[in-house]
Amino acid sequence: MGVPHFLVIPYPIAGHVNPLMQLSHLLSKHGCKITFLNTEFSNKRTNKNNISISKKDNLKNEQSQETINFVTLPDGLEDEDNRSDQRKVIFSIRRNMPPLLPNLIEDVNAMDAENKISCIIVTFNMGWALEVGHSLGIKGVLLWTASATSLAYCYSIPKLIDDGVMDSAGIPTTKQEIQLFPNMPMIDTANFPWRAHDKILFDYISQEMQAMKFGDWWLCNTTYNLEHATFSISPKFLPIGPFMSIEDNTSSFWQEDATCLDWLDQYPPQSVAYVSFGSLAVMDQNQFNELALGLDLLDKPFIWVVRPSNDNKVNYAYPDEFLGTKGKIVGWAPQKKILNHPAIACFISHCGWNSTVEGVYSGVPFLCWPFHGDQFMNKSYVCDVWKVGLELDKDEDGLLPKREIRIKVEQLLGDQDIKERSLKLKDLTLKNIVENGHSSKNLINFINWAK
Repeated sequence: MGVPHFLVIPYPIAGHVNPLMQLSHLLSKHGCKITFLNTEFSNKRTNKNNISISKKDNLKNEQSQETINFVTLPDGLEDEDNRSDQRKVIFSIRRNMPPLLPNLIEDVNAMDAENKISCIIVTFNMGWALEVGHSLGIKGVLLWTASATSLAYCYSIPKLIDDGVMDSAGIPTTKQEIQLFPNMPMIDTANFPWRAHDKILFDYISQEMQAMKFGDWWLCNTTYNLEHATFSISPKFLPIGPFMSIEDNTSSFWQEDATCLDWLDQYPPQSVAYVSFGSLAVMDQNQFNELALGLDLLDKPFIWVVRPSNDNKVNYAYPDEFLGTKGKIVGWAPQKKILNHPAIACFISHCGWNSTVEGVYSGVPFLCWPFHGDQFMNKSYVCDVWKVGLELDKDEDGLLPKREIRIKVEQLLGDQDIKERSLKLKDLTLKNIVENGHSSKNLINFINWAK
């Protein structure tokens, strides 16, 4: 075969669609053919916010001759269904999409009989597509969109149960810190990636990991230097990140407010706090009030992303005392461009992996406020391993008070060692994606394997 033809299938949330789109651009730049499968609902949302692909079924960069072709399948839900309920989305997709995939593959191949689909790339929750591809003789690959360390823990679920670290429902038998493999960081068992999941979802994760065995490679949006000990666990683990070279986000579920870049231009270097908690994290109204008033207490300007819900409604009411005169509040933002702006001083983040990698790539210190899943593990890397950030601490009632935000911002920005480590980690990470860098070589080897 000459040119690899990848069918890429993300689970339809921003934290999966965006990195898989960025990988698709990288592969396309290397001459690969890309067919990008969205759910119909996800495709409508994306097209609504990206004029460049709303009137055609492909995304083409005229300068580099990149072309990404888009196809869709229904997720089995109605438009009015609540897609914030991830359990509902996961199980509806598993019921409805697998029987439809073989016909879609046949239709795509019929349009270019000389360059049929040669490899399927999926994100977590879409492992059924690897099984379908395997039955059709098509290679399969997983793109893991969280940290490689969280993948290592999911991969080790049977071992953790056999060793008595947790029971068959994923609940730790004892509160303790463990080291999964030599040279990996110590992790509190309370912070396993499946924390807060019930047995149904934990069993689902275990089953999904079995489906992932149909993937010949488990690609990771990370670098060897960020999580070096993890890559000795399995030869399938392949770091090819960070995916940072794409200027425009053509897969956003919300309209990005680009005016914040002009707003940032008026401020001196390292003077603005950037506040964003990703595409899924939610907080109650009391916590929202404390955050708003905490930002008011800062002696600094800030950009605060207050994300709308899936139906584009704002979920929160601002407290009466909130002034917000030093800040700019937006519904969604071009995060990579903001983090790379010289005016940014720190990143108040939920520590989702995409945001963590983007902050590291930009050399920006973190204030960590994890909400769920692997974010607690990522916080441990930021604060304890790389030492490029501080954790925000909640009070005895589980509330993060406004004064804690002000105190920690002042502490972080007064710590010259954290600033220096952030810039050093940035430089180390960037070396992976230059020509002949570790991640760049891995990507070329992967493309050659897929031919």
